[in-house]
Amino acid sequence: MHAHRLRIAAAVCAAAVGATALAGCGSDSGGGADERHSRGAIKVGLLLPETETARYERFDRPLIEKKVDRMTFGKGKVVYANAEGDAARQDSQVDEMIAAKVDVLIIDPVNAKSVAGAVKRAKDAGIPVIAYDRLAEGPVDVYTSFDNEDVGKVQGQGLLDALGDKAGSGRIVMVNGAVTDPNAAAFKSGARSVLDGKVTVGKEYDTADWKPENAKAHMQSAIAALGKDGIVGVYSANDGMAGGIISALKAAGVSPLPPVTGQDAELAGVQRILLGEQYMSVYKPYVAEASAAAELAVLLAEGQKFDGMINQMVGSAGGRRVPAVLVPGISVTRDTVQSTVVSDGIYTVDEICTTPRLKAACAEAGLE
Repeated sequence: MHAHRLRIAAAVCAAAVGATALAGCGSDSGGGADERHSRGAIKVGLLLPETETARYERFDRPLIEKKVDRMTFGKGKVVYANAEGDAARQDSQVDEMIAAKVDVLIIDPVNAKSVAGAVKRAKDAGIPVIAYDRLAEGPVDVYTSFDNEDVGKVQGQGLLDALGDKAGSGRIVMVNGAVTDPNAAAFKSGARSVLDGKVTVGKEYDTADWKPENAKAHMQSAIAALGKDGIVGVYSANDGMAGGIISALKAAGVSPLPPVTGQDAELAGVQRILLGEQYMSVYKPYVAEASAAAELAVLLAEGQKFDGMINQMVGSAGGRRVPAVLVPGISVTRDTVQSTVVSDGIYTVDEICTTPRLKAACAEAGLE
């Protein structure tokens, strides 16, 4: 088994202890979580933040729905809404979930700080709250996400690997995520822990709403300030922004393109990696995160303990320590597309290799 597969298997086992669907984790034959949680027609509220990032509709929602359905033998129901990047809309959606009398709420906040009041309203209504992917402020019961500091370290190391001897001789641009997202600060911190002292940061930006067009504008400003030949690499916090950054670099006539990082292993990002336009991304095994959230939801809805699933305690605003299930991410480069997102069934080769140029790049990379 490839090393990355071993790491993913361990992460999935830690994130979804006891689930019978993950028999390889060593669950006993006396009945796993699917059997234990078969009692009721529970109602799980699921609030996701936006659709700019492809993962939420493609992976997170269907994975959570499927897991809840399986664990409740078809009795459980997921009530879903997406805020489309609007924090006020998500606040109203929490109230709608309270009115719908959901048994538990999974929320990935648009704005982690402003959602605190809505989280408290849910708790006051007797609804347990799971912070998903981003740590919402307020009295959340438990948090599940990826190890975001580690994701930033993977990105930073990827950029150093790509730069090689150029790391100390030029300037990089850092395009971070939204300041309203606590994950963005963790990604930045992790990346900085690897990059500081080894590169010179010529320009650094925080990107409102993680929007690719905002990242593109940042890159245009950086090129104007540093010169199109004055940038040796770009730290981009995710793939969507990497697309905007690369568009700006191309429009400015930068050639060859400097290495650009990413995150989420989005299809467009994987395609850019194969074409040599983006250096790397971070593949986050969504099945582990979604599985953990669904299992936690069923446990909380039925008043059961979840202590055995917790692998970290994380700090929240106000000094609270929140129990968490955190999953590591995996670096994806041209050499590892096959052994990561293809081997794990995230994308098929046909989905990736859609044009003559991509088909040639896929063949060169040995995709099968």
